[in-house]
Amino acid sequence: MEKVYFIGAGPGDPELITVKGQRLVKEADIIVYAGSLVPREVIECHKEGAEIHNSASMTLEEVIDVMVKGIKDGKKVARVHTGDPAIFGAHREQMDMLDEYEIEYEVVPGVSSFLASAAAVKKEFTLPSISQTVICTRLEGRTPVPEKENLESLASHRASMAI
Repeated sequence: MEKVYFIGAGPGDPELITVKGQRLVKEADIIVYAGSLVPREVIECHKEGAEIHNSASMTLEEVIDVMVKGIKDGKKVARVHTGDPAIFGAHREQMDMLDEYEIEYEVVPGVSSFLASAAAVKKEFTLPSISQTVICTRLEGRTPVPEKENLESLASHRASMAI
């Protein structure tokens, strides 16, 4: 039985997807990608006849329906997220739902935008005797940030911060 692959597409540069991530996109029968965040060029290497879905216009339930149907039909499914799925990737709820259907999945890490931004400006987040800790956070928007994680509180640690 096939499984769903949650693939981190990297920070937007189509060349920064991992070799494994690109291979799985090339092999996938069904690709569901976050079109509002992942450039279409990241998935342009798909095989002929692959079914492509832009999740930007889909509900969570519709995404799950596509993945479940694909797996039940014996197809390989690639769910392509921006950056690395483990950082602000919102894939936990999808995995929980796939667990309910007893569908296997694998997470393929990607290059996170905070790492790509450091590379672009030729900087490091950690330097001996300066900082050995990196705090990754974001500003509050549609999703609230817990009060104990406000920027002032995090900055009090005097660690490097990727916001």
